[in-house]
Amino acid sequence: MRLAGKVAMISGGARGMGAAEARLFAREGARVVIGDVLEAEGRTVEAEVKAKGGECVFTPLDVTREADWQRAVALAVERFGALHVLVNNAGIGAVSRVEDTTEEAWDRVMDVNAKGVFLGTKTAIPAMRRAGGGSIVNISSQLGLVGMDNISPQYPASKGAVRIFTKVTALQYAREGIRCNSVHPGPIVTPMTEPRRRDAATYQLMLSRIPMGRYGEPDEVAYAVLYLACDESSYVTGSELVIDGGWTSQ
Repeated sequence: MRLAGKVAMISGGARGMGAAEARLFAREGARVVIGDVLEAEGRTVEAEVKAKGGECVFTPLDVTREADWQRAVALAVERFGALHVLVNNAGIGAVSRVEDTTEEAWDRVMDVNAKGVFLGTKTAIPAMRRAGGGSIVNISSQLGLVGMDNISPQYPASKGAVRIFTKVTALQYAREGIRCNSVHPGPIVTPMTEPRRRDAATYQLMLSRIPMGRYGEPDEVAYAVLYLACDESSYVTGSELVIDGGWTSQ
């Protein structure tokens, strides 16, 4: 198994891509901690993993609160003995034009999507250092690489911040055996994208921008995250793995 002996923490693990990552990691031998503000959904994923013979624990986690991260990392180390992998998966979206975006809306997305990645990374690094190294995988977006007209300004701004933050982290900790990479999914079938998929015009517009002509599935992202989390990618750090159906090739 590709993550045998590893302890992994996944933020936003209660549904969507995070839940897919948690299930896959457990199948590949990891002991998994999932954190989320969605407690009922998170405990459902925890129970599903355990029912299939995996090791998993859910903890409430607001990624914008450093104290929550400290408690979550301490739980991982206390329960499983170490922390080797962090997936900063939690994120939120928004739709608005620049001049219609409020300061509060800007701050909310930036806090979850960018500050949350910073706090998770900052808190996990000492535990990874004690474990002898580790892998941090930050979920950005194809919109962390290119712009788009019908999206909020704060969403791509936050995902672009994640991209560069990833590279800084990779450079600062490479000699300590701590790797950091970013994953850039295109449109994926998740609860977060459901409202825009329900709107026929928006859905067709999005499909028209994807050369493969479809949304991706959560497992298609999870397998990419698995590669970066496991030792198969031991010489990969500071890199961007794009999973977007060809969106950014245009």
